[in-house]
Amino acid sequence: MSVVNRVVWPLRVLLVMLFAGLMVAQVMSMPGQFAYMARENPDLAYLRWPLTIWSILELLCVQVVIVCTWKLLTLVTSDRIFSEQSFAWVDAIIWALGAAWVLFFGVFLYLGFLANDPGLPILMFGMVLVGGVLVLLVVVLRALLRQATTLHTDMEAVI
Repeated sequence: MSVVNRVVWPLRVLLVMLFAGLMVAQVMSMPGQFAYMARENPDLAYLRWPLTIWSILELLCVQVVIVCTWKLLTLVTSDRIFSEQSFAWVDAIIWALGAAWVLFFGVFLYLGFLANDPGLPILMFGMVLVGGVLVLLVVVLRALLRQATTLHTDMEAVI
């Protein structure tokens, strides 16, 4: 059994657990949390549905990344990662991360101006930076995959 196969199985188990946890959060936790917020703070009740929809969309973006990662793991285990097929999944990851970043940046701009304590805007700004770094890192990794795929194709042509 190769090192890749020993890592892929536990990673898939963790991905399933994460996906299931995100489903619970989408269906039960987030709507319940924002309903509770609206009851406890009537002055913030107008944020209940926008924040519920926003959180569901954010979690949906993470779920898209999980599904795409699963598909990429399938390509890795079947030794087809250096194919054009893998780029569709990597592109979907980039789009999902980009959408999540834009959604979070919008909430950062809106809530940052409402905050009366600097802690939340500073924390959110840090998260915006981390999200931007993550999106750009995956773009760079896609470029590396492109180079490796080209080299792999060239090597197969030589052999």
